[in-house]
Amino acid sequence: QVQLVESGGGLVQAGGSLRLSCAASGRTFGNYAMGWFRQAPGIEREFVAIISRSAVSTYYTDSVKGRFTISRDNARNTVSLQMSSLKPEDTAVYYCAADTRGPISVRAAEWTYWGQGTQVTVSS
Repeated sequence: QVQLVESGGGLVQAGGSLRLSCAASGRTFGNYAMGWFRQAPGIEREFVAIISRSAVSTYYTDSVKGRFTISRDNARNTVSLQMSSLKPEDTAVYYCAADTRGPISVRAAEWTYWGQGTQVTVSS
């Protein structure tokens, strides 16, 4: 089992940047694929970015490609999401997720462990 705690959300103007971090408990962090998802009011939780256990593979939803970068540090049990060129439509609660099962899925329902979420608001 793993516990996840996100940080780094906030209010930023369009075109700005934010860096989200997720700290994981436990000694088997390297066994988990890690992901960032987001949920805006009235919209289902959606996949944003995923990184494989060894960080060899990363996946992004089309709307954030070239603007967001996911990374992980298995020695520090952390995963980060660097967000640049932010747009108002990026406004949402962002959640960190972890799962040990394979293959990696972009469906939120198939991820087991979740953080409490951190709000990102992008003003126009």
